[in-house]
Amino acid sequence: MRRLRNVKIVATLGPASNDYEMIRALFEAGADVFRLNMSHGTHDDIRARHAMIRQVEADTGRPIAILADLQGPKLRVGTFAQESYDLADGDKFRLDLDATPGDATRVQLPHPEIFAALEPGASLLVNDGKIRLIVDECGTDYANCTVTVGGAISNRKGVNVPDVVLPLAALSAKDLKDLEFACSIGVDWIALSFVQRPEDVTEAKELVKGRALVLSKIEKPAAVKAYDAILAVSDGIMVARGDLGVELPVYSVPPIQKRLVRKARAAAKPVIVATQMLESMIESPMPTRAEVSDVATAIYEGADAVMLSAESAAGKFPIEAVTTMNNVAISVESDPTYRQIIESSRQVVRSTVADGIVGAAREIAESADIKAIAVFSQTGTTVNLVSRERPRVPIIALTPLIGTARRLCLTWGTHCVMTEEQDRFKGAVISAVRAARQHGFATETDQIVLTAGVPFNVQGTTNILRVAPCDERLIYKADPE
Repeated sequence: MRRLRNVKIVATLGPASNDYEMIRALFEAGADVFRLNMSHGTHDDIRARHAMIRQVEADTGRPIAILADLQGPKLRVGTFAQESYDLADGDKFRLDLDATPGDATRVQLPHPEIFAALEPGASLLVNDGKIRLIVDECGTDYANCTVTVGGAISNRKGVNVPDVVLPLAALSAKDLKDLEFACSIGVDWIALSFVQRPEDVTEAKELVKGRALVLSKIEKPAAVKAYDAILAVSDGIMVARGDLGVELPVYSVPPIQKRLVRKARAAAKPVIVATQMLESMIESPMPTRAEVSDVATAIYEGADAVMLSAESAAGKFPIEAVTTMNNVAISVESDPTYRQIIESSRQVVRSTVADGIVGAAREIAESADIKAIAVFSQTGTTVNLVSRERPRVPIIALTPLIGTARRLCLTWGTHCVMTEEQDRFKGAVISAVRAARQHGFATETDQIVLTAGVPFNVQGTTNILRVAPCDERLIYKADPE
């Protein structure tokens, strides 16, 4: 199945998308990557969804990526003597380690790590920022605060601490179990929550041991500040706008999104824009105009993928949500302004032979009547370099490794094709033109550009670029050997 767009669609699975028929329908509607949210469901639930995705993959003959999204540490207040209490602006409120049920003046915060990091003047946000506190005085086991934005507070509401880097690992005990489980069943990407520093990512990658790629969720102010270092050690990025919009002024999120996407593009690493993209479609078969504009903005920015969360996991209209996202993408990418924006934001990087070859491949494809750029790749690195160029023609990623094909389903503009291992360049050319014809990118009268590395099956050897006719007879005639 050939997609008519370059941006990829990530669909989260959940109660509304929990059987083979629905998962296949979501794939056929346009989903390229399925997200398994480790915050919900048992390992048996996750294993069953994983198996159904792999069955859809086998039945459709198209690689599909699976992304396991780790929950991350959850910071919550304790319990209250009554169901809830109202806090008014200006009230004094204390957080401490005492497990006694709370009241209108205090409650337990069972996280000594938070107290260790707090300083007077720091902000504390409760219940997704609906209640805001300022620390007046604090110690190793308490924080006396003033309520600056009041509201109803109740049992186990979440707490955000935007102003400080917390001495907490990104991987909780639950995350460690979930990570090992996800790798053992064979997911392609691990999404890491609560990233604050690059060390969080390197720790996760050491545990993953190459069994999947690690994608960092940028959802905390500390991660925005340390973004360059985090990007350098990550395999991909998710702009997780939900928590960003809680811990930062909501009006600061759009420019942050643009910066994060552009830097990830320059680094040739896939970037997903996520959270509340078509939120109203949880209950409605039609999105709002603002939501459509939000999805379009991420596509105009050149994001590799846009993501559905509750819309496809728990909403009433999961297929309609994917279809809407697919249609928005096709509409945007057919707009002449789209190409102008993409090309004006392209950052030319030419520091290696591979950089030069992929740049030349794009320029040749755009200056001649070339139908596609075919890339042979073991690891997907060269495919990501070609994708960074955001060429006007499709990218056919050819690989003998199913894991590589699946992981590349997240990369902008790529159509992944499994191929046999090659040991001669001529065989690679034949394989590439056959794939171009078979998947509807070209006919016998067309040409494609091919990049590869000789010797074959060796990582990091991209060193050949060839313009090839799609008529195999012409290839044999030019190279009878």
